[in-house]
Amino acid sequence: MFSIERWEEIFEAIRKNKLRTFLTGLSVASGIFILVILLAIGQGMQNGVAKEFESDATNRISVWTNVTSEEYKGLNPGRIIEMTNRDYEMAVNKNSDKLEYKSGVYSRWGQLTTYKKENGSYRVEGVRGDYQFLENATLVAGRYINQGDLNSFEKVTVIGNQVYLDLFKGENAIGEYVDVAGIKFKVVGIYTDPGGEREETRLFIPLTTAQKVFNAGDKLRSLAFTLQKQDDYNEALAASEAFSAQLETDLKIAHTISPTDDRAVNVNNTLENAKKFYDLNNMIRWFFWGVGICTIIAGVVGVSNIMLIIVKERTKEIGVRKAIGAQPWSIIGMILHESIFVTAVAGFVGLMFSLLLLQLVGPFIETDYIRNPSVDFSVAITTVIILVVAGAVAGFFPAYRAANIKPIEALRDE
Repeated sequence: MFSIERWEEIFEAIRKNKLRTFLTGLSVASGIFILVILLAIGQGMQNGVAKEFESDATNRISVWTNVTSEEYKGLNPGRIIEMTNRDYEMAVNKNSDKLEYKSGVYSRWGQLTTYKKENGSYRVEGVRGDYQFLENATLVAGRYINQGDLNSFEKVTVIGNQVYLDLFKGENAIGEYVDVAGIKFKVVGIYTDPGGEREETRLFIPLTTAQKVFNAGDKLRSLAFTLQKQDDYNEALAASEAFSAQLETDLKIAHTISPTDDRAVNVNNTLENAKKFYDLNNMIRWFFWGVGICTIIAGVVGVSNIMLIIVKERTKEIGVRKAIGAQPWSIIGMILHESIFVTAVAGFVGLMFSLLLLQLVGPFIETDYIRNPSVDFSVAITTVIILVVAGAVAGFFPAYRAANIKPIEALRDE
């Protein structure tokens, strides 16, 4: 704790150098302010990425096909590749011990859907029961597609919340029938999706029913899988990448596609994509730390300079103190106390202003890439530690210089 005399000395030194102290404090405060805001933006970017991946399972692997781009085994490029139930069964049978959730998907876009006098155009997807978890969908009423629906080709549907609001206007929908492209489907469930309105404008029906009523035979538009969860992220990523590569190879072999054709089979691995985004975010956050710390260093240099000026102006006083027996460590302590005080007060002002701004504005920032920028308690503590260290570093060299002043020379100083 500082003594009353020490506080008086600190305030007297600040009073004599008001302008210099104010400008130096402003530099330190702005440094901390910028650092905290930049770190908050980095956290907001991470929140934005997490939100983007929230709409589906975080370890989802999706597969869809296109046209071939290379000639292979006498087959011309431009062939349309269509997956079938056999491709799904091959993947499941070969990897049954690795898979957590799985489903083939047959989709139709822009299907006119009518209930009484209300109608709309929505995407209809034929799926298996696991697709609820692959889509990270939450039921708010009724049930999802089950194996009995698949076995019996049932004409049932699970509708998105937006479809429910459009067609039913908040009235009961479970057990009611909607007309989808001229075919009656019984509503058995309503779901919500973290992806919001875009993901809730769909109707899910049994895959077998979709293939039958839309005359698709055994064709599939896409495949979707998740692997069994693992405790170690790197192991999970390695397993996911290996599964994706093997599945792509198997499909290319099954459909006689060149191994180097990168258009015919598309595999999207959300776990791999998430790692890329999070790695990028970490690089950006480290860059922000660097910019913020450089700004603080500029403020620290200012503090150090003002303390050198103060030491110069107080040379005779320091000489008197040493002449009457003041030890070097007490001189160092006196200068360090002043330096740490100025830095800490200015830094805390910058910290409080930045936290107040984030508290007021942060919750309202919701874009595709930045959501609710904020800093947690550990970051605030880290900035406080930086402040204390910065104050000590800023004052050390002037304090060391003051401690080495010879009393006789100091007393002659004009």
